[in-house]
Amino acid sequence: MAGTFSQVYVQVVFAVKGRQSLLDQTWRDELFRYMSGIITAKGQKSIIVNGVADHVHCFIGLRPVMSISDLVRDIKNNSSRFINEKGFVKGRFEWQEGYGVFSYSHSHIKTVYEYILNQEEHHRKQTFREEYVDFLEKFEIEYQPKYTFDWIE
Repeated sequence: MAGTFSQVYVQVVFAVKGRQSLLDQTWRDELFRYMSGIITAKGQKSIIVNGVADHVHCFIGLRPVMSISDLVRDIKNNSSRFINEKGFVKGRFEWQEGYGVFSYSHSHIKTVYEYILNQEEHHRKQTFREEYVDFLEKFEIEYQPKYTFDWIE
């Protein structure tokens, strides 16, 4: 019997609207668990979800049952609703438009997992802007800075 088999690993990175530092450490883990649950409920494998106050990294074992853009839309929409319903922030919470998605081989799972796990430590040395531009350049993605995230200087 023929079947469809896949093994695709992607890291998705997206930011809080306006790059505001709204993801408070007191409830961030609850949010990341919720986001992981969204990924799993969509039939995908959540390897790790982590981030810092202004952005999130999701490492996902992607199955071909839905597009990346649909999955990211659902993660962002549902997690925004979760944050707003919980009243975690003053006013209305939103994610910034857009995201970055980067693919990896099976041999990179441990390295990417540990990188995402250690976001707090990593961002003591490098800003999110530097990190994001490094991803774009490392993966040889053509971009125009004005079409990346809205950066707060």
